[in-house]
Amino acid sequence: AMAGGLEPHLEALGRELRPPDPTVLSVVLALLAVAITLLIWRFVQGRRSGRKAVLLLGLCDAGKTLLFARLLTGKYRNTQTSITDSSAVYRVGNDKSANVTLIDLPGHESLRLQFLERFKAAARAIVFVVDSVAFQREVKDVAEFLYQVLVDSTVLKNAPALLIACNKQDVTMAKSAKLIQQQLEKELNTLRVTCSAAPTSLDGSATGGHTQLGKKGKDFDFSQLPMKVEFVECSARGSKGEEGDADFEGLEKWLAKIA
Repeated sequence: AMAGGLEPHLEALGRELRPPDPTVLSVVLALLAVAITLLIWRFVQGRRSGRKAVLLLGLCDAGKTLLFARLLTGKYRNTQTSITDSSAVYRVGNDKSANVTLIDLPGHESLRLQFLERFKAAARAIVFVVDSVAFQREVKDVAEFLYQVLVDSTVLKNAPALLIACNKQDVTMAKSAKLIQQQLEKELNTLRVTCSAAPTSLDGSATGGHTQLGKKGKDFDFSQLPMKVEFVECSARGSKGEEGDADFEGLEKWLAKIA
């Protein structure tokens, strides 16, 4: 009688201990994987959406401030060397939700790193403006500043999209984006070797010490960086001069993509 009374409970216990249906288990695991992926994606997107700034960097006279003004107003204006930052909201077309904050940072050697330090954590993207006309003369200075940006620990961690804007293409003597890329890769490779052998970094306060740029044992190229790097040719002045429009369709398309 006792055995008969326990039998239903034993059968129930046996059903509970029986291995789950493989099909059901596969479905559960798949749903779990999707849920974890969505959580990671939302976390990454949340961090990215918190960074709305596009920093305009470059040496003095590269044309950053004129690019800044042209993007916001479309109009030409005379500019002078900036000693502080300027910022404004840039909207992509008529989409009010697609916008970023453009921040034009000073290019003077004594100011640029302290302003980068102030705004780098908020950067969704960086536009590094190069004077394509003076590039051959300034290549070492351009590469040194870009190196300081690329080895910064915050920049490396956040990996903002990077655009090298080869400005002043309206001038006949302007170097092409392809040549500028090749020369920068060569100079950055040289700097990497030099700085790795030096007792201190170019600017320890900004970089937090030595950081390996690119892949060890290989010549440097931009594809080795954690962020996506693109090059465009542009002209803030425009081919028709001050009365015409700027020529920076590639820059506008890139901003629309990252907004």
